[in-house]
Amino acid sequence: MKFTKMHGLGNDYVYVETFHQRGPIDPKSFAIEVSDRHFGIGSDGLILIGPSERADAGMRMFNADGSESEMCGNGVRCVAKFVYDHGIATKDRVTIETGRGVLTLDIEVHGGKAERVRVDMGPPILISSEIPTTLPGDPPVNAILRVGDRDLAVTAVSMGNPHAIVYVDDVNSYPVETLGPMLEHHETFPRRVNVHFVEVLSPGEVRMRTWERGSGITLACGTGACAVAVAGVLTGRTGRTLLAHLPGGDLELEWPSSDASVFMTGPATEVFSGDWPG
Repeated sequence: MKFTKMHGLGNDYVYVETFHQRGPIDPKSFAIEVSDRHFGIGSDGLILIGPSERADAGMRMFNADGSESEMCGNGVRCVAKFVYDHGIATKDRVTIETGRGVLTLDIEVHGGKAERVRVDMGPPILISSEIPTTLPGDPPVNAILRVGDRDLAVTAVSMGNPHAIVYVDDVNSYPVETLGPMLEHHETFPRRVNVHFVEVLSPGEVRMRTWERGSGITLACGTGACAVAVAGVLTGRTGRTLLAHLPGGDLELEWPSSDASVFMTGPATEVFSGDWPG
């Protein structure tokens, strides 16, 4: 089975296209196998790229633990790069069908290859039952949640997948590896949650670290950065245009108005391709 390893800001996935070949019979087990960084290819998960009746291509995304997620912001940028670079849709605006719906992506091309992608991520979901969470408020903003021995002020947003945002004074020293999984599995999030710890540098700039649902600490989370942009406006901490510094690099974000889509711009990189036996 042919595969391609790609990443967006170090948030890396194994990509398998099913336009010209049969995909894995059991994608959940396959995701676990290929994601192993010692005995597999090594990645944060698996993304399948295949035909869509509604868009230029469709994607399914599986975390490193085999669980399927609705959406991946860094992943969808890489899908756009794949379909452009591999001749599936050779145009600078493509549509990709995701668990969130059909998204529109604008591609910046350099030297005949897609290099950066701007994604219309759609409007955020701010109704607590649809995020979903049992935290109070539509949306929950600075809701106090007991996690271990701490009371955390949590803002919850969905970008087609659930996110919890916690603002901290120093994100680099914050115990993400401890509090991340506790929040991911907290009973107030019935479908688990992606967790982001955010340090505000200015009204237009933040530094963030992520504990990703099903994958653990990752170098970047595109949907999470979008959720952070929304949370910044909701809490009054940041403006509608935001530069987010993630461990793997930077994302440019914009939420023009409360009823508008969130726009995310960032790179997409192909690392290597190969054949997986079997």
